[in-house]
Amino acid sequence: MSSRNSSKRVWTVVCAVATVVLGPAAVTASALDQANKAPMHQVVKAEQTQAYIPSDPGRRRLAA
Repeated sequence: MSSRNSSKRVWTVVCAVATVVLGPAAVTASALDQANKAPMHQVVKAEQTQAYIPSDPGRRRLAA
């Protein structure tokens, strides 16, 4: 009867170790799969304001 209990304990330990090792890998693979199925992110460029340098350093141009 003790060999039956010890074999059951070995399988319990093997399953626990497999869950600890393979669990995070399965979660990561699932997240990567979902990311690959998502539509591509499109970058939107904001309008950039341009600065005008006055030709005469003593004179400033008024913004309209």
